[in-house]
Amino acid sequence: MSGERRSLRFLVRGRVQGVGFRYFVLRRARERDVAGWVRNREDGAVEGEAAGAPAALASFIAELRRGPRGARVDSVETADLDLPPADDGFQITH
Repeated sequence: MSGERRSLRFLVRGRVQGVGFRYFVLRRARERDVAGWVRNREDGAVEGEAAGAPAALASFIAELRRGPRGARVDSVETADLDLPPADDGFQITH
């Protein structure tokens, strides 16, 4: 089914703040036509929601596991969402 979309919440732990991680996520999401958002958390993690085609989301999550140069990704947790985020692109929020 070509219009199939899935949505998920993600949480990335490690050295992921102060290394351009949110901008890395933004670029990778836009390259894959994934909608959603990303933000830093007070505990040092990065969290967000993403919606897109299943293959695009799988590729997106694989990129999160790798991270940008200078980052150290210790873990990436994901959970499926019942309702997808708004389909208005991908944004960095605060």
